[in-house]
Amino acid sequence: MSSGSGKFIVIDGTDGSGKATQTKILGERLRDEGYEYEIADFPQYGRKSAGPLEEYLNGKYGEMEPYSSSILFAVDRYDASFKIRSWLAAGKIVVSNRYVTANAAHQGGRISDRAKREKYFQWLMELEYGIFKLPTPNLNVILHLPVELAQQLVDRKSPEQREYNEGKKRDILESDINHLRNAEAAYLEIATTFPNTRLIECVSKGELMTPEEIHEILWKTISPIIKVK
Repeated sequence: MSSGSGKFIVIDGTDGSGKATQTKILGERLRDEGYEYEIADFPQYGRKSAGPLEEYLNGKYGEMEPYSSSILFAVDRYDASFKIRSWLAAGKIVVSNRYVTANAAHQGGRISDRAKREKYFQWLMELEYGIFKLPTPNLNVILHLPVELAQQLVDRKSPEQREYNEGKKRDILESDINHLRNAEAAYLEIATTFPNTRLIECVSKGELMTPEEIHEILWKTISPIIKVK
C-alpha cells in the first residue's frame, strides 16, 4: 500500500543488534535536522493487539507452527497501521523498530526447506501487505550481529525492556540458540532477496562497532530516501 507523502524506514535485524538504540539515535538526529518524525515499535507490548503474542513469547501456548504464530504478530501491526498511515499522509518520516521482516526472519527461519521457506515468504507478504494492507516501507535496514555476541547483549537489557517477559532475561525465541541461528540466516537471505532492503554489518574487523559508528552508516543509507536537508 502506498506510503503517502511521508517516508517509512524500518530498522530490523538479529536479536541484540541494537535496533532500539539505533531507532532512538535516528529519531534524535531527525529532530536535530528539523524533520517531523514518529516512532513505531513492535511488538506493541501492553496493547490489547499484542496480548496473544505476549502469551506466545512467554511460552503459554507451547510451540506454534510458523504460519499460525505469524498471524499473531501481523494482527499487532494491523492495529498500528492506522496511525502509521496517518503519519505518512501528514508527510512525516516514520521509523519503525521491527516490522514485517521480523516475522519473515523469526518464523521463516524455522522452515529449513528453502522452497517451503520461499513459499512462506510469499504467503506472509500477501497476509501483511495484501490482506491487512499494511503501509509498505521505503527502506528496510537489517542490522547484522553474529548470534553468540547478540545473545550476550540481549542479557544486558534492562528490566523495563523485559517487562512483557515477566522478569525473565530471554523469551522463548531468544533462549533458543538454534532458533537465533536460523533467524540470522533468514535475515541474511532477506537482505539479498527482499525489495528495498539493505544490510548493515555491526562488527568490523572482529570488533563490535559503537552505536555512533553504526548510526553514521545508517544515516548515509537512508539519506537518499529522506532527501537530507
